[in-house]
Amino acid sequence: MSEKSALVTGASRGIGFGIANSLAAQGCSLTISARDEQRLTEVADTLKAAGAPRVVAVAGDLADPDAVGVLTERHAAEFGAMDALIVNAGVGTAGAIGDFPMRRFDKTLAVNLRAPVLLLQQCLPLLRAAATANPGRGAKVVALSSITGVYSEAQLGVYGATKAALISLVSTFNTEESGNGVTATAISPAYVDTDMSAWIHDKIPAEEMIEVGDIVELVDSLLRLSSKAVVPNIVVTRSGTDGLRA
Repeated sequence: MSEKSALVTGASRGIGFGIANSLAAQGCSLTISARDEQRLTEVADTLKAAGAPRVVAVAGDLADPDAVGVLTERHAAEFGAMDALIVNAGVGTAGAIGDFPMRRFDKTLAVNLRAPVLLLQQCLPLLRAAATANPGRGAKVVALSSITGVYSEAQLGVYGATKAALISLVSTFNTEESGNGVTATAISPAYVDTDMSAWIHDKIPAEEMIEVGDIVELVDSLLRLSSKAVVPNIVVTRSGTDGLRA
């Protein structure tokens, strides 16, 4: 059996780490990325202990377009193909549209939309190679979006706009590539209990948030689908709400 490999961005904690750890336990080799080099090195050791045959750790800020190139080139050099691309890295800060700082807007756009576009462009030959080698399963892209890309929420307009664009990007990607065996899914959850959501614990306690394990289970299921099935977007709401808010 040929070696399976996946690339996971934002893999040092939260959802990204949960997905990477599950893939490692299934015997998948990994390329992982995050900004904190020391933390990423520690995570790489953890993933190897969990069962990943090989782990390539590439620290970098995906707001820098050159960082995407370095990341994908390292994966290509090590593995030559890519069975799964997990687009998880993201940033988000709250603020009203009327006075949202353009510096924060540019950063959010760079990480949440430009980096995914670059990742899709640069990983596509690797994904196609994996799909050709395993046409029954194909290759998968999973992009972590947000419920705010589906339903509007005050103070999260800029973040939600980038996530809505990501959902649209995934949909068009499927139109272009699913016939080649490369399929993509956006997952759009409400608040998940991660460090990124800690800022709103005064209003929504951690115990009322979606568990990281729930998102990991969805990703595992998506990666098991045949190349014939396309799931464009999955919205995950919090229990006890009307399902139309984060």
